[in-house]
Amino acid sequence: MEPKKGIHILPSLFTTGNVFCGFYSMVAVLNEKYYLAAWAIVIGMIFDGLDGRIARLTKTTSAFGEQYDSLADIISFGMAPAFLVYSWVLKPFGRLGWMAAFLFLLCAALRLARFNVTKPEVRSQHFIGLPSPAAAVVIASIVIAFEDLFATRMNPFIMVMVVYILAFLMVSNIKYPAFKKFDLKKRVVFSRFLFVILFIYVLATIPRVALFILGITYAVIGPISLLIANKKMEAESNETTPPQAHS
Repeated sequence: MEPKKGIHILPSLFTTGNVFCGFYSMVAVLNEKYYLAAWAIVIGMIFDGLDGRIARLTKTTSAFGEQYDSLADIISFGMAPAFLVYSWVLKPFGRLGWMAAFLFLLCAALRLARFNVTKPEVRSQHFIGLPSPAAAVVIASIVIAFEDLFATRMNPFIMVMVVYILAFLMVSNIKYPAFKKFDLKKRVVFSRFLFVILFIYVLATIPRVALFILGITYAVIGPISLLIANKKMEAESNETTPPQAHS
């Protein structure tokens, strides 16, 4: 029996929204509207987070949708943020500036290719390397914060280092939480519930600050978790190693 041909409309519409956000971001950059360009990347991340979940909820997952999603991601979270950060502060560096932006794009593409060949059971537990949407949102949140809150631009030298760090994190083997298994029926402690309510309140009242904090926190949580895990393994190995007898 031949497989049914065609595409599932609902999740593909959300993926198309993601593509549009990436394209609009680059158009906004050409018009030097960096604030709007950054927000377009953030909205694209929302579309990207919804298309897969809607496909799973409606049982409309497909190989086409997976490939379409990856192509959309390279536009919205590879090309768009690289174009944005280059035009925003890296252009004065000349070749070094566009090479840094290209490195971000290249690492985003490599990260997406590795994700596509990762086993589904591993994807549901954690991400290997910083996800490209998270890296793109870090850049977007920096642009939003500096353009809106400080009415200035970040120091180009610091921004170059941020771009290189994000590029390295995307292709690293550091594990990041996937947050794909949310059980809304599960009981949680009251303090955790209050934290969620507080975060939603901050996100609703001062989204620029909340987005900046959220992006930076998620980017550094991987290296911090790795450092803690290595320290814990080192301590356990020291405890299990028998003391050497003195002659």
